Amino acid sequence: MLGTGAHLPARRVTSAELTRELDLAPGWIEERTGIDARHVAAPGQAASDLAAHAARDALDAAGITPADVGLIVVGTSTPDELGPSTACRVQALIGAPRAAAFDVAAACTGFVYGLHTAAGWLAVQHGASPYALVIGVEVYSRFLNPADRATAVLFGDGAAAAVLGPTGPPHGIVAMGLGADGTRAGDVLIPAGGSRAPASPATLTGQGHTIHMDGRAVREFITGTFPTLVTAALDQAGVKPGDLAKVVPHQPNPRLVASLAPAAGLDPGQLVITGRDVGNIGAASLPYALHHAVTHRALPDRSLVLLAGFGAGLTWGHVLFCWRA
Repeated sequence: MLGTGAHLPARRVTSAELTRELDLAPGWIEERTGIDARHVAAPGQAASDLAAHAARDALDAAGITPADVGLIVVGTSTPDELGPSTACRVQALIGAPRAAAFDVAAACTGFVYGLHTAAGWLAVQHGASPYALVIGVEVYSRFLNPADRATAVLFGDGAAAAVLGPTGPPHGIVAMGLGADGTRAGDVLIPAGGSRAPASPATLTGQGHTIHMDGRAVREFITGTFPTLVTAALDQAGVKPGDLAKVVPHQPNPRLVASLAPAAGLDPGQLVITGRDVGNIGAASLPYALHHAVTHRALPDRSLVLLAGFGAGLTWGHVLFCWRA
């Protein structure tokens, strides 16, 4: 991982503002979620616009140009349109003519799925551009029912990206893993707008184009999955919890995820929690927290960093890598 970048829309909405709009008791949102604020995209600002900003930041950090990129993978649940891919929109915006481009639809685990895809692509390249750009981006504000407190208080908009390229030992990816349980796809979804329930007056009236979530089921999934991901990565790599410099989890509910550190055998200080300032930004959540760790905490060379993602689908995955400062 040669460079990271992130971008948030300019408009910032505090939990205090939402509390008043939803007629909630003061502190209700912060006490239950740990979220103080989230950012909201401007009218006409699409996922590809946010993603392109984050991509340029990551490329600058890596010291390469868009012309050096051979692959663009975008993880998102809120694409610009159903087709073409948002990755193709990003390719055009940043000017990366040599890059193949496509999206991965793994919800909040999209960035981790994208890393797996990029690593596989890099492993078989011969003479092509040896750099891959992986981006997570969401514009959830366009898919929220403002009257549904279970979702309206959680989600925000944002993008983050990372550049991958070849490296040598001891740096690079140490362990990887993915998983899914499609029998629980109904736990959190946007039910309308696809081929099963195309847009119609009925789907619009029924709020079918907004996020529907079974909060209790999602909470149980997070509580059980995060410690399991940590254990799987440690066992795969043959290392101990104390060997990890940082653990970067997806943060749908920052307070809940932070509370799971002991169950995963971790010290709370090992977790990188940034959801307080941005809310749940889906596929961008994990790379945004990673970017924060890289830019604000000055990761030492050869630090072991674990990325742990989980989301709708249901999907989950981990990437453990040795950081190259």
